[in-house]
Amino acid sequence: MDADDTGAPAGWGPVPGLDRRERDILALERRGFSGPGAKERAIREELGLSPVRYYQLLNALLDDTRALAHDPVTVNRLRRVRDSRRSER
Repeated sequence: MDADDTGAPAGWGPVPGLDRRERDILALERRGFSGPGAKERAIREELGLSPVRYYQLLNALLDDTRALAHDPVTVNRLRRVRDSRRSER
């Protein structure tokens, strides 16, 4: 399935309420990154955010039902990772 300009698979329209930056954050999380620092560089260059701010916004998105409706696979995967890290503490 091809992706549209938001990075979402074709056929997935914008979810009402999710703004462009929120959709872009989820799209970036769907991508794979090779090598150390590649993701942080993409965060800065493509989104214009510091990595700290990016992860703050991403964490809030994981609890947002609009994000879950937009990209359930990515949001559920990231929720599992977050829950696993919390249980390790």
